[in-house]
Amino acid sequence: MESTAITTPPNPPCVINCVHYDGQGKRHDISLDAISDVIESGNGFVWVGLYEPADSVLLKLQEEFCLHSLAIEDASNAHQRPKVEAYGNSLFVVVTTAQMVEERIEYGETHAFLGARFLVTVRHGASLSYAAPRARVEREPELLRRMGPSYCLYAVLDFVVDNYLPITQRYRETLELLEKDIFSDSYKRQTVVRLYELKRELNKMRMAVAPLQDMLSQIKRYQGDLVPEEVKLYLRDVHDHAVRISDVIDTLREMLGTALSVNLSLVTLAQGETVKRLGAWAALLAAPTLITSWYGMNFAHMPELDTPWAYPAMIVGVGAICVGLYRLFKRVRWL
Repeated sequence: MESTAITTPPNPPCVINCVHYDGQGKRHDISLDAISDVIESGNGFVWVGLYEPADSVLLKLQEEFCLHSLAIEDASNAHQRPKVEAYGNSLFVVVTTAQMVEERIEYGETHAFLGARFLVTVRHGASLSYAAPRARVEREPELLRRMGPSYCLYAVLDFVVDNYLPITQRYRETLELLEKDIFSDSYKRQTVVRLYELKRELNKMRMAVAPLQDMLSQIKRYQGDLVPEEVKLYLRDVHDHAVRISDVIDTLREMLGTALSVNLSLVTLAQGETVKRLGAWAALLAAPTLITSWYGMNFAHMPELDTPWAYPAMIVGVGAICVGLYRLFKRVRWL
């Protein structure tokens, strides 16, 4: 009799990884249908990584891990602010992710379900793959075995926070390049537009990073068994990075606000200098214009009309007045 091989159906495309880490921290790829058997065996834990999953997949995971329906609803709809919520035997964590896409920051979300024997990460929108943090924890099987899924959650959070650092560095370099245009004597509308766009993007980033600090603080203060004290030490380092990024963002926002004010002040001063020069030249032209206009009034009795040296004297007088006004305006730096 021929034996029939039993094949396991492949995971849906939205399932990026479904991995079982055994008691020694070794990795074993499994299917969603095999999760129940792994959990019942009591050996190790499961990490499932999803990207914009279908509702049917989330419902299956809800059944497998006994996840709360409210958390599943949040994970399917996205558009949540960074937070951490406890649902009985699991923690639900939301973080905002960011990455540079064609010179602009695109934002996404990651929702994580942490249990004693499992970790489920759900990515939405612009979010880099978690292959890097997964490879990181797999290089440390002893820590993975000792701290379990909470150590994987730490690696994900650390990866998300560290991705903000190159973005802030990019904006710092952009601001330094704009300084030449900021202190230029000529007004450039594009410079002001670029400064405004930078400040707008930094405001969006601050809205993502500021709640992240509170969320990490709540996880550090969590008193349950899902987050061991040893993992909290690692999370403290992530929190320090988030605080540093928040400080950098606030500093850049202040620098951008100052740059906008300085640029506006320099433009106003340059316009004032132009007005002063125009006023000085107008005064130089007004003096001879006023004097020579008298001779166009057709008066019948003007003593200087009969004086032979009247016109040369007038020319000399007008020239002396213009030279005096020119030297005066030069002294007060209007010319």
